[in-house]
Amino acid sequence: MPIKDLFRQKLKVVNIGLESFGESLRQAQAPCVQVDWRPPVAVDEATLRAVRQRADEISRANARAAAKVLAAQPFLTGLEKALDVVPGMKKNMILHAGPPVTWDRMCGPMRGAVMGALIYEGAAGSPQEAQAIASSGGVEFSPCHEHSTVGPMAGIVSASMPVFVLKNEEHGNLGYCTMNEGLGKVLRYGAYGPEVIQKLKWMESTLYPTLKKALAKLGRIDLKNIIAQALHMGDEVHNRNRAATSLFYRLMAPAVARTAADPETAARVLEFINGNDHFFLNLSMPASKVSLDAARDVPASSLVVAMARNGTDFGIQLSGTGQDWFTGPAPVPDALYFAGFSKKDANPDIGDSAITETNGLGGFAIAASPAIVQFIGGSPEDALNYTRQMYEITLAENTAYQIPYLNFRGSPTGIDAIQVVDKGIFPVIDTGVAHREPGVGQVGAGILSAPPEPFQKALTGLARKLEANHENR
Repeated sequence: MPIKDLFRQKLKVVNIGLESFGESLRQAQAPCVQVDWRPPVAVDEATLRAVRQRADEISRANARAAAKVLAAQPFLTGLEKALDVVPGMKKNMILHAGPPVTWDRMCGPMRGAVMGALIYEGAAGSPQEAQAIASSGGVEFSPCHEHSTVGPMAGIVSASMPVFVLKNEEHGNLGYCTMNEGLGKVLRYGAYGPEVIQKLKWMESTLYPTLKKALAKLGRIDLKNIIAQALHMGDEVHNRNRAATSLFYRLMAPAVARTAADPETAARVLEFINGNDHFFLNLSMPASKVSLDAARDVPASSLVVAMARNGTDFGIQLSGTGQDWFTGPAPVPDALYFAGFSKKDANPDIGDSAITETNGLGGFAIAASPAIVQFIGGSPEDALNYTRQMYEITLAENTAYQIPYLNFRGSPTGIDAIQVVDKGIFPVIDTGVAHREPGVGQVGAGILSAPPEPFQKALTGLARKLEANHENR
């Protein structure tokens, strides 16, 4: 185009800086296009050099790791007490969500949940006594993830708690998770009042044995199939599990009716599940856990196998770096808050439930669940954009988990820590929000992006592992 013609055109601004610059132009009614671009995350030169030099080795390792995730076949096979089946579980041990954390660094909701667990176990008779025991050093705290287990929000698992038992039938590994209590004042959100303990005791004495007998009659349940159907029905199986819970209910109800101790017990159990749309969350999480655990310990792989928060720290683990945790401060979600609460009441992000996003579900599949924006905020277009963006930082698409609105494209699966750092795009997570003080419970639900620090540190950890492996050859 001749330059004289160019200047006869109406000028448009392309803004590659802060969005606020573009907003000022739009307010002045000047045409403006915002470029969705982010600078790469800062990583030291030695790390970048080590990763680039072994790019082919990493690519081959990532292909192997991602294939293991995609091939996973998670089945629900039983229910047992945590002490009897969870690897390494002890009577004086309490498992928690996220990376390792000590009592003195635990957030309010996690402390409240620990106190509730001690009362539930009969180790303490009051919240004050429970707090004294928890701070005395007499309780061994350990991350759920280090025991083939996951837990929502505070993620507390104690010895007597019933857990679902899952098996990845493709690779043979097992996983565990407690049963979901419902919303409101519940243990996982840090509540520990008498009504919380009473519900947990009912779950142990009635819900657990009833479901165990019903499942024994059924044999096993294909959870991958339920998740795939639920995505077609409007769930993303993290913050919205209405369809998945309904599908699970349809499978279990006849077996419960036939095996329950009496009709009233059957009715109460089925009413509990029917009244708890989040019941399937505690199945989608371990289904994701056993899928990702199969991809652990692939040398040189930058695939993220765990992404978890303890309300203080946000941590990730990579396939190629063993059991090492890489952490940064847990952010506070942007959320829709319940009446009477605001962001100042919110605890930083907490829970193992981001294992769903790590497996290509939750926020990564949120385009399948546009209705969820009524619960977490935003618009249906935002939901579509979140999923589209996640394709840029993942290694594969899971064709078993399809997004109807995207022409049944497979969900973006297998977070690549290298792409996260290179592109400055961070995993999106939709999440519940707990009050920062123990005993209050849930105050909202929202969405957030993972912080950069864990990915920066993970890349450095991977580079060191690559160098060490090379020197040992």
